[in-house]
Amino acid sequence: MQAVIISIWILHGVLMMVDEFYYHHRRGLGRWEAMGHPVDTLFFMACFVYALWVSPAHAAGFIALALLSTLIITKDEFVHADACPGGEQWLHALLFILHPVSLLALYLAWAQGWRLLIGLQTLLILLFGVYQVIYWNLYKNRKGAASNPS
Repeated sequence: MQAVIISIWILHGVLMMVDEFYYHHRRGLGRWEAMGHPVDTLFFMACFVYALWVSPAHAAGFIALALLSTLIITKDEFVHADACPGGEQWLHALLFILHPVSLLALYLAWAQGWRLLIGLQTLLILLFGVYQVIYWNLYKNRKGAASNPS
């Protein structure tokens, strides 16, 4: 069971990296996405943090967070419809499928008491979220402002 959960998270992570480091870096992100993608990561990570700090007896809170996280990730689709090539939109469709599957895997890990595994995944998500904020909202924004003084 642990191997299945890890495999799901690895697949989800690899597809996220393709989206980020191939598609996002290739086309750049507008302000809405630069701010919105870290929000997606924050809500996803909130599910993991909840699982680290709350007993599985309180599954209703987890389910509410998981549903909210799954809905939040769809908020950018009106921007993606115009900004993304077909391959990126297809990748997003795969990510939309994997998002709740990854959260179901988290629920199963939580029910099994696999805190170390959940903690390691939470750390990876946190690092990715920090990268998103720094790169797209500080570094890239400042770099763009320096080259475009308007």
